[in-house]
Amino acid sequence: MIAQIAAIVIFVAMFILIITEKIEKHYVTLGAGVLTLVVVFGICMKNVGAIWDIINLKALANPEFWRSTGAESESGGVDWATILFLGGMMVMVEGMARVGFFRWLCMCIAKLVRYKTIPIFIAFMTMSFILAMFIDSITVILFLASVTVELARLLKFNPVPMILAEIFCANLGGSATMCGDPPNIIIGSSLHYSFMDFVMNTGAIALISFVFVIAYFFLVMRKELISSNGAPTDFSKLPSPESAITDKIGFVINIFIFLAAVVLLITHSTTGLTVAFIGVAVAIVTIITSGKHVLTVLKKVDYKTLLFFIGLFIVVGGLEHTGVLVVIANFISNICGTNFILMVVIIIWLSAIASAFIDNIPFAATMVPVIKSLAATTGISLDTLAWSLAIGTDVGGSATPIGASANVVGTAAAAKAGHPIGWGEYCKKMVPATLIVLVIATVYICAVYL
Repeated sequence: MIAQIAAIVIFVAMFILIITEKIEKHYVTLGAGVLTLVVVFGICMKNVGAIWDIINLKALANPEFWRSTGAESESGGVDWATILFLGGMMVMVEGMARVGFFRWLCMCIAKLVRYKTIPIFIAFMTMSFILAMFIDSITVILFLASVTVELARLLKFNPVPMILAEIFCANLGGSATMCGDPPNIIIGSSLHYSFMDFVMNTGAIALISFVFVIAYFFLVMRKELISSNGAPTDFSKLPSPESAITDKIGFVINIFIFLAAVVLLITHSTTGLTVAFIGVAVAIVTIITSGKHVLTVLKKVDYKTLLFFIGLFIVVGGLEHTGVLVVIANFISNICGTNFILMVVIIIWLSAIASAFIDNIPFAATMVPVIKSLAATTGISLDTLAWSLAIGTDVGGSATPIGASANVVGTAAAAKAGHPIGWGEYCKKMVPATLIVLVIATVYICAVYL
C-alpha cells in the first residue's frame, strides 16, 4: 500500500509539473523516474531486481528485440523499441530538412495549383494529413506553417485559417499509422501491432474523418480566405521550388532513405524486422550519407523528447508494478460491467478530453497497461480498446492550443508572423472539428468491432 501511494504521489506531481511548464518536461520525467526507482522500488519495496527490470537494458540483448520470430516476450519498464524508433525517425527527418525537402514540396504544390488560395488551402490540408502519417507532426507543421506564412505575405491572405486546418489535419493524419504520433508508437510497440495494423484500423477511421474535416473547414473558413485575397500577384516574382533545395545530391539520397523507411515499416510484420531495427538502420544510413553535415543533423535531433520518454516509462512502470493500474482498470470494469459499448465510449472520450489539456504521451503510456488489464478481465478485445485509445489520444489533443506539440508550434509560427491566435478563436474552429471526428470514431468502432 505504501509503495502504491508513493507511486501515485510521484506520478501526480510529475503531471502537475508538466502542465505548469515551469520546468522543462524532460527534467520533470527524469527526476520523477529517479524518485520512482529510489523511493518506490528501493525504499518501499526493497526490490533491487525490480529496478533493473524497469530500466530494461536486457531487452537490447534479446534477438527478438531486433527481429521478431513470433515468440513475443512481455517486458515492462523502459520501452527501448519506442525510444530507438522515434530517435531514428528524428535523425531521418532532420536529414530531409537539411536538404530542403519539406520547403520544396510545399512550393511545388502551391505552384501546381497556380497559387490560388482555396486550392492551396485544400492541398496543404491534404499534404499535412499525408506527411503526418510518416513524419512527426511537429516537423510537418513547422515547415508547413512557415511556407503558409510566406505565401500569405506574397498572395495577401490571412494565414490563420490555413494554419489551423493544417494543425488539425496533421494530428488526424498522425492517428492513421504507427509512426504518425508518439502515442501510436507507444501503443504499437507495447502491444506488438504492425504498421499495417494501424493503417487498416485507425487509418480507416482517419480517412473517413478526413473527408468530413475537409468539408467542415472549407465551409467554416472559405469566406475568410476569399475575403482576404488581395490584388493579383505576379507569379514570376515568387520563389521557384528548386530554390528550396540546398543539396541536390543529398536531396535525392534522403528521398530514397525515406521511401526505404516506408517500405520497411509496411512490410515489417512480414520480414520480422522490428521497429527498433528499422529506426536504428534508418538513422545509421542517414548519418553515413550526411557526410560533412552529420553534426548539423545530429545537433537538431530532439534529444529532450527521448529523455522525456525514458523518465516517463520508469514512472508508469512504477504504477504498473505496484498494481495501481490494475485498480484503475477494475474501476472502469465495475462501471461498465459487460456493456462493451460504454467501455469503448469511456476510453475514446476520456482519452480525448484528457489529451486536450494534458500531454497525450504520458496519458497513452499510462493507459496501455490499463486497457491490457481490462481486456484480460472483461473479455473485450484488446484490439478494440487499443484503437479507441489511439484515436482518442491523437485527435483529442487538437481541441486546445496546448493539447499537442503541433498546436503549440503552429500557433507560435502564426504569432511570430503577426497573427496571434487566442484561445477563443482557436477553440471556436477546432473543437467542432474534434467532436466530428470523435463521433465518427465512436460510431465506427462500435459498429465494426462490437
